[in-house]
Amino acid sequence: MAENKQPKNRNWRQLFFILLTCNLLIFGVLITLIFWPVKEVKELAEPKEENSQKSSEFIIRTTKKNLNELVNAYLDEMLKNTNHQYSIVLEDDVHLLGELPAFSTTVPLSVHLEPIVQDNGDVVLKQRSISIGLLQLPNQKIMEYMKKYLPTPEWVVINPKDEEIYVAVTEMDIRSNFHVSVEHIDLGANNLAFKLKVPYETLGIDLPPELE
Repeated sequence: MAENKQPKNRNWRQLFFILLTCNLLIFGVLITLIFWPVKEVKELAEPKEENSQKSSEFIIRTTKKNLNELVNAYLDEMLKNTNHQYSIVLEDDVHLLGELPAFSTTVPLSVHLEPIVQDNGDVVLKQRSISIGLLQLPNQKIMEYMKKYLPTPEWVVINPKDEEIYVAVTEMDIRSNFHVSVEHIDLGANNLAFKLKVPYETLGIDLPPELE
């Protein structure tokens, strides 16, 4: 009988030591993970507000008439060496009038757009109605022709798929180094406001290093 019990006891002891070894290994891994030195992570510096200490900010209010004259003076200058011609009329909406080539001639283009001010100070002109002479074409197709044939500044992007024109006012290259963004546009109330940032360096003002 004793000979039969010995292998069982031996197996039991082996299983016990195996289990004990596994528990010790698991415990050791947990202790290592808990007390292992954590790699130091550098905190990102809080982003400085652009020109927050290097510029002054002004809100400029104007009228549709003044803005209309400025926009069309810019367009005339941009188009003077081209065969294209179009203009903007600010009414209750933004009315674009021009011509597009078609069948060895040109046809009149008329687009009504609703201005929507973006949080970053740019403007989206959402198409409300569009026509190209007496041609019956889908709106997107007409805007594709506009994108192909209508000269625009680099900061103006025509998006036929979304039937809108993105006007990146904040990307305008202004010689004076001023930064312009749109604050508010309400054409119906003739209420237009723009934000103008004037960098101190433009005026020859040098700030102390601690204020930069």
